[in-house]
Amino acid sequence: MELSDYIRHIPDFPKKGILFHDIMPMLQDPSALRLAVDSLADYGRQRNVDIVFGAEARGFILGAALSYALGVGFAAARKPGKLPWKTTRCEYDLEYGTDALEMHTDAIKPGQRVLIHDDLLATGGTAHAKIELVEQAGGVVAGLAFIIELTELGGRRRLAGYDVFSLLSYAV
Repeated sequence: MELSDYIRHIPDFPKKGILFHDIMPMLQDPSALRLAVDSLADYGRQRNVDIVFGAEARGFILGAALSYALGVGFAAARKPGKLPWKTTRCEYDLEYGTDALEMHTDAIKPGQRVLIHDDLLATGGTAHAKIELVEQAGGVVAGLAFIIELTELGGRRRLAGYDVFSLLSYAV
């Protein structure tokens, strides 16, 4: 089975000139979903992680399944104002402005080995913000695991010094 067969490519979404790589067909197929989770879990086991840290929204879907497969907990990174308790925040730059992520202050304990997960690695801005949140909490980034990496956008270079794993790679 090739996971790439379960990625739908949608031109000009969310805006003209962007080729969107949609993982929803992969999530809808039980065999493809199992292969993706199992492959990410194999990577996580090698990294000896204590917790998976995923950002909304698609990072929650496989992040929770990955946590289950690894037998570890799940911590959530959300957009500002979405979490109900005390939070810590990291702002980061986008091509068109800035954004931010927050997590509960007790989501990651000092010394925990954290697997950062998201569906897509593009420029690395969101992943780098998650790294900052983990390290501010005293956690150790054990690795970063993605479904798709857009190689030409330089995300892996931005995450230099961290172990980065992706199931699929596309030029853009």
